[in-house]
Amino acid sequence: MKIASYTNTQTGWLVIMRILVGWHFLYEGIAKILQPGWSAYPYLMDSQGFFAGFFHSLAADPTLLSVVNILNMAGLTVIGLSLILGFFSRPACIGGILFLLLFYLSHPPFIGARYMMPAEGSYLWIDKNIIEIVILVVLYYFPTSHIIGLDRYLDHFSLKLSK
Repeated sequence: MKIASYTNTQTGWLVIMRILVGWHFLYEGIAKILQPGWSAYPYLMDSQGFFAGFFHSLAADPTLLSVVNILNMAGLTVIGLSLILGFFSRPACIGGILFLLLFYLSHPPFIGARYMMPAEGSYLWIDKNIIEIVILVVLYYFPTSHIIGLDRYLDHFSLKLSK
């Protein structure tokens, strides 16, 4: 992989952005793991919008709900660690985008939408999920893990193997 050439300031801010978003994912995953009996059920049942039926059906099926719970806890944690460590960060960006898109579709910030889950503010169309999606897209197209991160060592190792 060709290493991008960024200034130190650009690299620094991109790495900080990657670590902050990674921390948010990691914390959300660990908080769910450490909370006894945590379930996505209330969140899924609180869904509104065009895809509410899909999210309600996930909550209604105990087997699917169990899978959703495990994917939520593990996925958020792994994506967070990956972004923080700069380890397979591009796939982590894609995974993070997919998670955030599902969260957005479950609880879209539309006019008239009232949710049982407490909101952090008043939003209209754009919420923290959309903002983090855009950040992850930026991080995908301007990767720093090959400069500062474990992907740098994977690149070095794969170059040695290809020779």
